[in-house]
Amino acid sequence: MVSRILDSRLCLIVLLLAVLAPAAAGEDPAPAATLDDGVGKIHFESRTPAGYFALARRDPGPKAVVFGTLRLPKDASGRAPAMVIAHGSAGVDTREGEWADRLAALGMATFVVDSFSPRSIRSTATDQSQLSTAANAADALAALRLLATHPRIDPERIGVIGFSKGGQVALYTALEPFRRAIVEDDRHFAAHVALYPYCNDWYTTERITRAPMLLLLGGRDDYTPAEPCRGYAEWFKSAGAETTVIVYPDAYHDFDSYRAHKIERALVNGRGCQMAVDLDHFTVKLRTTDENITASAGRYARECLARGATVGGDAEARRRAPEDVAAFLRRALAR
Repeated sequence: MVSRILDSRLCLIVLLLAVLAPAAAGEDPAPAATLDDGVGKIHFESRTPAGYFALARRDPGPKAVVFGTLRLPKDASGRAPAMVIAHGSAGVDTREGEWADRLAALGMATFVVDSFSPRSIRSTATDQSQLSTAANAADALAALRLLATHPRIDPERIGVIGFSKGGQVALYTALEPFRRAIVEDDRHFAAHVALYPYCNDWYTTERITRAPMLLLLGGRDDYTPAEPCRGYAEWFKSAGAETTVIVYPDAYHDFDSYRAHKIERALVNGRGCQMAVDLDHFTVKLRTTDENITASAGRYARECLARGATVGGDAEARRRAPEDVAAFLRRALAR
């Protein structure tokens, strides 16, 4: 009898501990729908679209819980401007933290979004089919929606900065078909900064947010070449966005890093591609010939790819890039 009583009491204690104890170690907390002055690692709900057309058709795909790391500027009075930071094909690295430090020194909040780890991806540099960049764009837009609820962040002064794959995110989030698939109201990024983005394929629409844009490019970049980005920037300008392009003549891809130049032969590059993707009519043409390749776009997208590119830092570009970004953001995010 005593044994049964002890067993029942032990069961009751275990049950109470299970109910009252916090989530087990390693278990992700529930995603935040709004922010109440929080900082640090924050989980939030996003989507994983199958591709660009799916996102533009407002079919954002299954729900996904991703996370970002939020920092607020020290000694900020009132609501601070903020920047969403979108990583490249290698995932979150030291670069994102270094840029968060630079932006914090300008009095800005930063939110480094990790699109890979929550989806069990380490890198897409050698296999971009693991995750469409449309998912990275969805994450950045979901982050915008979340940050706008923070009591210490100015919802009208939230920008986005990205590198390589994240540079595409910085550009594509200005396209209304993508934005409207994730953000239900008129909230949009107030500034877009893209460092060495991929621009060989252009995504176009009659509707963009018209927020100001800055593209920082490497003149010797053979991974994401500068010349197609010049053309894409001109398209954004013709659509109504104030667009600034700065090319560092001697810089390669990843020019803001401290790594020595190196040819990475496994990298997948699209420098031979030249698609113009119309998000309003869901057609694909070749930019140079205007040939309609909608029916064979998937095959073309695979066949135009190659491998190998030079990556590494450049002292002059590494020095100038933070200055150019700071000057742009002071104008773009002015009260």
